[in-house]
Amino acid sequence: MNKLTLALYSWENGAIIMVGVFGLVIIGLIAAVMMMMNSDKKKKD
Repeated sequence: MNKLTLALYSWENGAIIMVGVFGLVIIGLIAAVMMMMNSDKKKKD
């Protein structure tokens, strides 16, 4: 019965680092999209 209480996800083996890297990638993608949106407005001038 104790096996049923195991967590489905373990924070070992550098999982916190992987979550941090994933967050940085997402922030980078959002920044790239925002930069592209702002550069389109300058071309129309």
